[in-house]
Amino acid sequence: MPEKINIDTEFITLGQFLKLAEVIQSGGMAKWFLSEHDIFINGEQDQRRGRKLRSGDKIQIAGFGEFVITE
Repeated sequence: MPEKINIDTEFITLGQFLKLAEVIQSGGMAKWFLSEHDIFINGEQDQRRGRKLRSGDKIQIAGFGEFVITE
């Protein structure tokens, strides 16, 4: 069962998501984290820190779990 991450805006960036989901401690770690880990958004690999995530998007991070964005 994917962990639900609630947002109250239209979208958040992948970098913001990593911090909100407590995968990283600070936004500054996002660039390093994305270069070291495979991240799949809706089944497609994506490493862009600025990738916009909207309600319904599914994120999979090996070793960290599965997440879904909800409003």
